[in-house]
Amino acid sequence: MRYGKCGALRALAVAAVVVLASGGCNPRQYDSVPAVTGVAERDVIGVWRGVNRTEVSFQPDGKAAVTRLDGREFDFDEGWRLAGTGTWELAGPDDPVGWGEGQHVVLDIPARSDWEAREEADFPVSPDSREPAPQSYTWVFELERTDRGLRLYFFFGDPDSRSRYYLERARPAAESSPAPAPGRR
Repeated sequence: MRYGKCGALRALAVAAVVVLASGGCNPRQYDSVPAVTGVAERDVIGVWRGVNRTEVSFQPDGKAAVTRLDGREFDFDEGWRLAGTGTWELAGPDDPVGWGEGQHVVLDIPARSDWEAREEADFPVSPDSREPAPQSYTWVFELERTDRGLRLYFFFGDPDSRSRYYLERARPAAESSPAPAPGRR
């Protein structure tokens, strides 16, 4: 044997560590973020909603309003939800602002108007139990096209885990309320 008994065992141990370490990884951890292009400002303008009454309004004049929007990436773990007004812009594919290539929506709230602690089923909180939300905050939204249209999202928690926080365009009231039963008014 070229390496001897100890050398062969050492090589086997190293190989086992490499295999076990890589086996515990998320296989999608380093997948690329899809590059969405061809989005116009008119595609973003309007009201977008997310979980637990999150609402973001993008106005045609570049102004924005946020209600109950959680922090992105590791800030999500702090458990705050922010409200306020600010500005937004559609960043082009040559602006390196997000995780992926393509276009992004950048939302900046220079001074929050309010904040609340996020209630979680397994971790009820009181407002005094968490640090307050930052006074100002900037989100960078990735874009995703689906058969239902455009969706905005950001990664939350550890960005390597690729957990996504989605916002979807709010449906007009006529679409979201059920039609009256025939013969009734």
